[in-house]
Amino acid sequence: MTTLRALWKILRGLWHLLVGFWTIHVRFPRLSVEQREMRVQAWALQLLALWGIHLKVMGQPVTSGPALIVSNHISWLDILVIHAARYCRFVSKSDIRDWPLVGALATGSGTLYIERTSRKDALRMVHDMADAMKEGDVVAVFPEGTTSDGRELLPFHANLIQSAIAAEVPVQPMSLKFVDARSGEMTLAPCYIGDDTLVGSVWRTLKAPPITAVVCFGEPQAAEGRDRRQWASDLRAAVIALRDQGGNQD
Repeated sequence: MTTLRALWKILRGLWHLLVGFWTIHVRFPRLSVEQREMRVQAWALQLLALWGIHLKVMGQPVTSGPALIVSNHISWLDILVIHAARYCRFVSKSDIRDWPLVGALATGSGTLYIERTSRKDALRMVHDMADAMKEGDVVAVFPEGTTSDGRELLPFHANLIQSAIAAEVPVQPMSLKFVDARSGEMTLAPCYIGDDTLVGSVWRTLKAPPITAVVCFGEPQAAEGRDRRQWASDLRAAVIALRDQGGNQD
């Protein structure tokens, strides 16, 4: 029965992806920016519901831009979960742009792409992020640069934090964790690390017992004279504290 339920979730998810693709290409041209953002958030919430993933939000996301959100990074699910909690423009690795269907959805929802192995492209991205935030956008990044299992955070790369300094905007720390909905204990089912394949991670997630995605927003911070390295270190500490706070499922 577990396998049949997972297959049913996959079929419903594929249909929802197709609906999202149609919405972006047919409906988005006639919608305002605010209406597009609302559609993206609603679509993400609906997909989580179809896959039996409950969303728990703690704290208050920024109500409007400009702002930068920084979060730990665990899974391919992270962007979907964060969109469901608060629409923002993500910075993602450039190869996602070429993923079938998913790439079109990411591009349509406003994703900014970066060549992570190119220092020159990182500098370009800092400027693009700063420009987007100066125009009032809320941008989100994963400063670890790659996924981890959520138990230990990797060091935060400071490069992209420079965009908030350049644009003179606040940064909001945010933590993300996945827990077993019944026991409240952390689950590694959605992890996408090491030798995991995307297909394998998706299948493991959909076969797992009910999952709750816990998102915890902290207080926005101003630079207050900190350079990007010090600020990145302080933001990492804030995300760890938020993650531990989010461990209480009562």
